[in-house]
Amino acid sequence: MIQLADIEAAAERIVGRVRRTPLLNAGPLKDPPFDSGQNGALWLKLENLQVTGSFKARGATNALLSLGEEEIRRGIITASGGNHGLAVAYAGWQAKTRAVIYLSENVPAAKADKLRAWGAEVVVEGPVWDDANEAALATAEREGLSYIHPFANPNVIAGQGTVGLEILRERPETDLLLVAIGGGGLMSGVATAAKAMKPEIRVIGVEPTGAPTLKESVAAGEVITLPSVETEAVTLAPRRSAEINLEIIRRNVDDFILVSDEEMRAAARWLWFELGIAAELSGAAVLAALMTGRVTPPPGARVTALVCGAGSDGLTAA
Repeated sequence: MIQLADIEAAAERIVGRVRRTPLLNAGPLKDPPFDSGQNGALWLKLENLQVTGSFKARGATNALLSLGEEEIRRGIITASGGNHGLAVAYAGWQAKTRAVIYLSENVPAAKADKLRAWGAEVVVEGPVWDDANEAALATAEREGLSYIHPFANPNVIAGQGTVGLEILRERPETDLLLVAIGGGGLMSGVATAAKAMKPEIRVIGVEPTGAPTLKESVAAGEVITLPSVETEAVTLAPRRSAEINLEIIRRNVDDFILVSDEEMRAAARWLWFELGIAAELSGAAVLAALMTGRVTPPPGARVTALVCGAGSDGLTAA
């Protein structure tokens, strides 16, 4: 199990290599996403401003810095829905070593172009992440590359947990914390930090209706494999999580909320109109949960929502 000490060690390891992102008071707002009764009730942790455009740089950098010199020299490899791949490419660029990124066919071409701009080798394999991941594992074994799992690597989880560390240090009064869930690496780290620092905090996970991977796994009491995924939020859409993530999330997450692609898109438009924040669908998922009323904070609750990734999904209807 990941402990708070592991997250604190990761924070020391990655300092200066990633950004300490802003925690923004969202008010005043023309159209508040929930009836708070006060303007300063909603705060946003802006990981869309993180290097490479998402929180993923934290975990990938911590994982890289946890490798030995010879492992780094041989190179690193992963499979990604886009954001983790960018983070691993960035880590490879920092270390001046080879980085190979496997993508599934549903990843936008713009992310592949951005990966190449960071100097990574890009391979497209299979319709969904799980297919790309199987191919990446085979290549890692064949070529002796260090595989960095996007959500089940303990060092990745600890790195992602530094987001929670920053939130609770800056806003210890947070009552309700909303975090999007894909494979569960971000939530595993953030929820571990949050619950260790403030056991009474309520942590809510948000997933797409077309990819309820962790909600279904927690309900089943075991890691399940979705028969398919039906969402454009590809960074939130693995068909299967992992035991380490399920166990941490089962212990630390209080509830799961599902939102549709169109609800995430409307939330991305809201972020752009109200705050000039350019978020991808996954980055807007937590706001969608508030805007639809599926999460209704109690009066006076102090809410922090994690905007996990940058994108242009909200720009077209500003």
